[in-house]
Amino acid sequence: MEEWRRRYPEKFASEEEIFRRIRRGSRIFVGTGCGEPQHLLNSFVKWVEANPKALFGAEIFQVWSLGVSAYTEFKFRDNFRANSFFVGPSTRQAVNEGKADYTPVFLSRVPELFREGLIPLDVAMVQTSPPDSHEYLSLGISVDITKAAVESADLVVVQVNRHMPRTHGDGFLHLEEVDFVVPWDEPLLEYEEKVPDEVSQRIGRYVSRLVEDGDTLQVGYGSIPNAILSNLGDKRHLGIHTEFFTDGVVELMKQGVVDNSEKALDRGKAVGSFCMGRRSTYEFLNDNPEVEFRTVDYTNDPLVIARQDHMVAINSALEVDLTGQATAESLGGFFYSGIGGQADFMRGASLARHGKAILALQSTAEEGRVSRIVPHLREGAGVTLNRGDVQYVVTEHGVAYLHGKSVRERAMELIRIAHPSFRPWLIEEAKRLGLIFRDQAFVGAEYPEELETYRRTKTGLEILLRPVRLTDEPLLKDFFYSLSDESLYRRFLSPRKDMPHERLQKFVAVDYVRQMILLATLRKGEREEVIGMAQYVADEATNFAEVAFAVRDQYQNQGVGWELLKQLAYVARRRGLFGFTAQVLATNRPMLRLFEKMGLAMEKRIAEGVVELKMRFRK
Repeated sequence: MEEWRRRYPEKFASEEEIFRRIRRGSRIFVGTGCGEPQHLLNSFVKWVEANPKALFGAEIFQVWSLGVSAYTEFKFRDNFRANSFFVGPSTRQAVNEGKADYTPVFLSRVPELFREGLIPLDVAMVQTSPPDSHEYLSLGISVDITKAAVESADLVVVQVNRHMPRTHGDGFLHLEEVDFVVPWDEPLLEYEEKVPDEVSQRIGRYVSRLVEDGDTLQVGYGSIPNAILSNLGDKRHLGIHTEFFTDGVVELMKQGVVDNSEKALDRGKAVGSFCMGRRSTYEFLNDNPEVEFRTVDYTNDPLVIARQDHMVAINSALEVDLTGQATAESLGGFFYSGIGGQADFMRGASLARHGKAILALQSTAEEGRVSRIVPHLREGAGVTLNRGDVQYVVTEHGVAYLHGKSVRERAMELIRIAHPSFRPWLIEEAKRLGLIFRDQAFVGAEYPEELETYRRTKTGLEILLRPVRLTDEPLLKDFFYSLSDESLYRRFLSPRKDMPHERLQKFVAVDYVRQMILLATLRKGEREEVIGMAQYVADEATNFAEVAFAVRDQYQNQGVGWELLKQLAYVARRRGLFGFTAQVLATNRPMLRLFEKMGLAMEKRIAEGVVELKMRFRK
């Protein structure tokens, strides 16, 4: 630094001289999170403490503070007032007690507030790397809104720290742009995220199924995002376009899972806006041409995000109501976090070609005492994401796909992935609110996900065999009405052709023990199509189960029924049943041949054109 002192002596004033230039009522910006200039800010607060009448009514703006400075303490109430664009642990109490301010705004729009003078800045206190041979400093891990703050502030003070990595992208400042330099080396703040627990890992596994090779990801912070990233090790050619660069992203880059080779924009580059992580992550970022730190009006611009083909935005929330609205900001009137960038990314991803907007959260809070899926958001809660913003909601109990679904379908999907202990309450509340059928049947049995299996039929069809869900009523309605009159008659031995709600819901409200229904489905984009159904109902007196099948006409004789029957028999054996009974029209030769193919010990009786079968499983 001595060379730069000789070249720019006017920029190396004493800290006291610098601080005396800050006027009463100044609006002061401080760098973000782990990029916060610790020494500079602490020295400033100590100077104010020693000179309590030198500064009054100053307003300190920040996105995220880790609370390293005491400026929010009560004794500084006349000197400072914090104003945050995001409520974190260090400012939460002060904001809710009215001792600090929260400015709700999409993070992508904050630079505009600075540049257009809607929030005029007098001072910017930021941290940079040492200048390079071309006299450029780097904002390192905090470019986000910091670059715009530096460009807009009247007085720019930088703490030059050799521990700050030099990052590529938008974060370069020339020494000419800086008013004062305070050389001070100290380790950067580190952000230790929670180790994912088993619940978070289950969520991570569900989300990983939605991520495809070649997708570009934005993932938030916390134990759930960590779990999601840790479950992506088998993916290939992932890309990163995010605001928050994390340790988990770096690990995937080191593993070669993230190579950014298939991104539509910034191909070959992982793009972020700020980073909070471990020292090893900062070392990885230093002068790494594979990573670029851009300003948030680029990274978080929904129009930019929408240009990334296969963009996947993964965020979390505090509550989701049964219509799909979500709050990530507040619990009722209690401010908990903020809008941040998730609305920008969720909207951008939903507009992107083959994009996905995913909301991932634990089903309960407060050690299981409170459901995060609720009939309606609490009074006073901020609606961070409206009903059109969310495509997928994921909990440890499964995935709910909401896009294009009616309110009734959404409510049933969300109840399905709520915690089992809250599902009966949610069903009753949904009935009371008129969100679902007033006579909606409900069986509280847990969905047996372990019975899901993929099969290839004799003609090469790739089908998913799975148990029916309570939310499958619309799919079964389409299935039954797709059947020909002959297929309907063969299935029900009745000329009846209607399938109203009252009749349909008997096929979805099953206990998976006494009654089991398996569906054969094909994936049609994001939608499933049921092409076959197999059912058994057990007779407790005999321990045999009556079995019935139906397959869409255009998929008959392709092996769908055979795969369904094999899987149904497997399930029945696991449940301890002795065998199957069935009633088949004597003219329905394909179905009779299917049962005979099972090779079970079989008894037959023919009466009035109907063959009655009793088939015992062999030991």
